[in-house]
Amino acid sequence: MTELLTSAQMRAVEKAAIDSGTVTGLTLMERAGQGVVDAILAQWPAFAEAPHRAIVLCGPGNNGGDGFVVARLLREAGWEVAVYLYGDAQTLPPDAKVNHARWAASDPVQTVEALAKRGCKDDPDTPPPLFVDACFGIGLTRPIGPPLADIVAACNDTAHGHVVSIDLPSGLDSDTGRALGTAGTAFIADLTVTFHRLKPAHVAADGARHCGKVVVADIGL
Repeated sequence: MTELLTSAQMRAVEKAAIDSGTVTGLTLMERAGQGVVDAILAQWPAFAEAPHRAIVLCGPGNNGGDGFVVARLLREAGWEVAVYLYGDAQTLPPDAKVNHARWAASDPVQTVEALAKRGCKDDPDTPPPLFVDACFGIGLTRPIGPPLADIVAACNDTAHGHVVSIDLPSGLDSDTGRALGTAGTAFIADLTVTFHRLKPAHVAADGARHCGKVVVADIGL
């Protein structure tokens, strides 16, 4: 049986690798973002044939940092990418802050409130073919509320092309697989890209319905 890692175990593995000096947090974040892009192009080969449009929703932690890397790599491949941040850029963890700055040096980072007002669309008439959920990953321990909950509902209830979650659909508890809160608000992804090992939520409780296809990307841990 494939080994499952809890959120605490996964963080311990990453910390041990960084503390050993064999890899930096920035390098792991870059590998994670590349792993997500590779999985997207493998899942939908047509995306590799021509640039497309994407929304990337970045959260307040390192999952959001992975999202900034994904956004940058897609932009470098010629995609039209809109990035939205849930949280305050000044309180991002150091590695996520670096990748926020790399993106913001040439393109704006918009607020999650702006995305909620647009009904989870960057264009009011044409939803993008790709929506990337890089909000919480394995780090969420409490239910999500508005305006993020409004974005989740809009994204789940209407046609928004393909939804990709980084590590775990935001709104799920990583260790139980259950949607958090009485409303059970969590993204429903077509593709979930996680790192190093599967987490319990990928195979338990609400995970199967919310995760879609799960790809485990090797980031050198």
